[in-house]
Amino acid sequence: MNIKSLGTQGLKASEIGLGCMGMSDFYGDKNDHESTRTIHRAHELGLTFFDTADMYGPFTNEILVGKAIRSFRKEITLATKFGILRDPANPSVRGLNGKPEYVKSACEASLKRLNVEVIDLYYLHRKDPDTPIEETVGAMAQLVKEGKIRGIGLSEINVETLRKANAEHPISALQTEYSLWSREPENEILPVCKELGIAFVAYSPLGRGFLSGQIKTIEDLDKDDYRRSSPRFVGDNFNKNLDLVKKIEAIAKEKSCTASQLALAWVMAQEDFIFPIPGTKHIKFLEENIKAADIALSARELEMIEEVFPKNAASGLRYTEAGMKSVNR
Repeated sequence: MNIKSLGTQGLKASEIGLGCMGMSDFYGDKNDHESTRTIHRAHELGLTFFDTADMYGPFTNEILVGKAIRSFRKEITLATKFGILRDPANPSVRGLNGKPEYVKSACEASLKRLNVEVIDLYYLHRKDPDTPIEETVGAMAQLVKEGKIRGIGLSEINVETLRKANAEHPISALQTEYSLWSREPENEILPVCKELGIAFVAYSPLGRGFLSGQIKTIEDLDKDDYRRSSPRFVGDNFNKNLDLVKKIEAIAKEKSCTASQLALAWVMAQEDFIFPIPGTKHIKFLEENIKAADIALSARELEMIEEVFPKNAASGLRYTEAGMKSVNR
């Protein structure tokens, strides 16, 4: 596994990371034992980049990840996030908080749950519309000075906000959804990240699992899986998107790889500063995903993928209308 610079503030990480959200929330049944085994196997295979957030669970994913990485903590880059508020008693309710005083208290809480002395990469999960980004990042910069965090990250913000934030303190990484069916970052975000030396962390690089080809009908998802109400997974959108995946599967078959591996290899081929963090709670899918690092796509193969899955080809919004209000502010 290739280890690359994650931004320009000294952080390094494996070229593929592991998104841990689904181990504790949103994607149906949980199995902490299997999830822990998956994290350990990721480390054995050379993966050094692990991603969590305080709102996953809420709170329980940080505890799970913290326990799982304890024996190899110093060998990895640990990322977590704050800023989205959820009440464990009513987790469907959302709020946003980027106020300076909250930044400090949220970080202290995450450090305690993760049982670590420092967080390598600390993200603002979503921008608080009522707090200037300079104030939030200024408080995060203070955490860097105090040695509580090593690098500052942002998630789902626009280029104007990114430039303002980076002027306040160098940003190590920007995390945004990016995959064959979510290519909005190509318009402005990726060029600005390249200009400013900011790593781009692609979450949901497999389209929340849809691009893997493993989801053939909505019944393949658990009853409590939030994707059952996600716009791209419902109604006619599901069938239209499934047709796109079938075309990717055909190219993958010619390449002697899986659809997941092809989709991940495509993301990695776009820019060297992109780090995909596919999520899984199963060892077999982890091992499949990591092999994408060995796949090189030729110019002709990239053209073929573009022909069958062009920009804006996916049907449906990537979040519900309400969810879209909090992204790329």
